[in-house]
Amino acid sequence: MEAEKGRWILIFMGMAINLCLGSVYSWSVFVGPLTEYFTKNLGEAVTAGEILMPFSVFLAFFAIAMPLTGKYLDTYGPRKIIIAGGILTGLGWILASYATSVLMLFILYGFIGGLGVGIAYGAPVAAAARWFPDRRGFAVGLVLLGFGFSAFITANLAGYLITLTGVMGTFRIFGFIFIILTVLLALPFKFPPVGWIPKGYSGPACTTEVCSLDLRSMVRTGRFYALWICYFIGCLAGLMAISIAKPVGAEVVGIEAALGTLLVGFFAIFNGGGRPVFGALTDKINPGNTAVLSFLLIGGASLLLGLFPSVPVYIFAFALLWGCLGGWLAIAPASTARFFGTSDYPRCYGVIFLAYGAGAIAGPQIAGYIREVTGSYQGVFPVVAVLAAFGLIVAFFLKEK
Repeated sequence: MEAEKGRWILIFMGMAINLCLGSVYSWSVFVGPLTEYFTKNLGEAVTAGEILMPFSVFLAFFAIAMPLTGKYLDTYGPRKIIIAGGILTGLGWILASYATSVLMLFILYGFIGGLGVGIAYGAPVAAAARWFPDRRGFAVGLVLLGFGFSAFITANLAGYLITLTGVMGTFRIFGFIFIILTVLLALPFKFPPVGWIPKGYSGPACTTEVCSLDLRSMVRTGRFYALWICYFIGCLAGLMAISIAKPVGAEVVGIEAALGTLLVGFFAIFNGGGRPVFGALTDKINPGNTAVLSFLLIGGASLLLGLFPSVPVYIFAFALLWGCLGGWLAIAPASTARFFGTSDYPRCYGVIFLAYGAGAIAGPQIAGYIREVTGSYQGVFPVVAVLAAFGLIVAFFLKEK
């Protein structure tokens, strides 16, 4: 197949791989069953913050592994990296099914599974960035759509499997499925030849005066810090919303458990859809303007839910928050390539991706702390609104001259 056509196959393969890797976003469906499992079956009392911690640990090690493994992408190629990460991800889920304490869940699910996702995640993204210099933001957004859309399938599948096999049986089934799928889907992946560009494309590799910087040069620019801070705030708000989506629906606006599970899948549509949408906007209206738009949406959604809690507002606000998180997972990688080029892209984006890990730790833990102190998740949303206002200010430093 001609490269101009064949490169689209890799986009859809990458989307399917991310569908497996993004299953962590269905975590809120596991919160209740895991709490019950540890309390009733093992006699271990757990708090809201403790049961959210495996989610945070998973995402933190996901972020840590990105810059550590990025430099090996050019050495071993995306195929081998995806296979290694996919196997480790599946093992994390399988081993977690044998956890006899929350601490073991931190290690088996959070550490092992998170490292696996961190190893595999960057390869399809880097491949899309190199195969699509003409539509980089849109292509990266499409690859990442699978990660955001994952919860639409995995949340509902998990809810169904939990009723059949229990929460630990569901962990085991997910693990085996993820190993098989990621290994098979990784087989076609490779980078384009050095110097390859699509037919008819004559644009530059990036659109600013600082093209093709290496990691050391990137971290000396002000734009790096602005992008990192914006990414952190966008991820903190979104991952907080993802980790508490079902509990907020139940406790704040009184949604029944079954509907809460369905809504997690519904929100995942926005998380997935936000990636190609915001990726395309990054291409068209530049990263700075796209970042401003995202923070306006995050702040507006948080204020609405904080001031007018109700079922319709909850659904509307969480759809926006999930969508904006998806958006940032396209804005940041596309902006990295746009601002700093692709010569050292895996390592450069790996360092920027640490903002995601920081948001993964801070977001759910802030939510859990507020819940423990106030007895409600309602106080979370004014905090997010304030952070969005700060992000709005920082986003102006991303605008291109």
